[in-house]
This record gives sequence, structure tokens and C-alpha cells, in this order.
Amino acid sequence: MQVGRPVPDFELPGTNGETVKLSGYRGRKVVLYFYPKDLTPACTQESCDFRDAAPSFGEANAIILGISTNDLKSHYKFIQKYELPFVLLADPEHEACELFGVWQEKQLYGRKYMGIVRSTFLIDENGILIQEWRNIKVKGHVDTVKQALGGGN
Repeated sequence: MQVGRPVPDFELPGTNGETVKLSGYRGRKVVLYFYPKDLTPACTQESCDFRDAAPSFGEANAIILGISTNDLKSHYKFIQKYELPFVLLADPEHEACELFGVWQEKQLYGRKYMGIVRSTFLIDENGILIQEWRNIKVKGHVDTVKQALGGGN
């Protein structure tokens, strides 16, 4: 994955009831955010920040897609509880996570495990990666993505 290069296509089941193909969004910018787990504090904050900013993303001709390794059932609960207005994609086999290089070894309290490193990718209307943010901190992140889209604060 390299800025300025085409993003490889992938397909994952989405909460819109369809198999979502990244190339199906050509003609629109895509904000693709990878998060570790539904209904956890930081992931909830990040998703709600994207939710609250969704209208300005729409004005910039951008759609938001969230990806985690949770299944669709978990995603539906997450969307319902927090009224998320965008599609979440289920990647239980971490195919897209590995494609984007966000499936990595992590460490918590001395225990090592594999998981998603919180990251966001901005893809243009032609499927070219135009910006990436890896290992991000939640606070202020959505505003940074909005600025990259020209949406200001």
C-alpha cells in the first residue's frame, strides 16, 4: 500500500446486506477506517466522531466505511446502539486488514497478540490512495481527515 498508487480491490460482507466491493465506490472518495473492536471505548469514540462528521464528508463527495474483524451481528448491534449512518464491513479472516498492513502484533500488559492497528486511509475517486494515517490516536483524528478532504473543522 503506497500513497499515490491504486488501492487493491477487495470484497467483504457489509451491514447494508450486500457484499461490498471497494471498486464499487469509484467516482466518490472513500474514507476507510480500521478499528480493533465494536463497542469498546476508543472504537466507539472514533466511530461516533465519524458519525458526527458524516454530513461534512458527504458534502466532500466522500463515503465512510469502517472495518473490524467483528462479525456482522456485532456490527449491527454497534450501529443500532450508536446510530452509525455508514456501512461497517466484517473482516473475520483479516483479509483486508492484511492487505492494508494493519493486522500486526500488538502488546498489552506484556502479552503479545495479533490485532488491528487503528488506521485510516483516504482513497480518491479513481481508487488511488491519497493519504494514510497509521497507529492513530482517536482524539482529533476525524478533524484531521476532514481537513485532508478540504472540510475544515
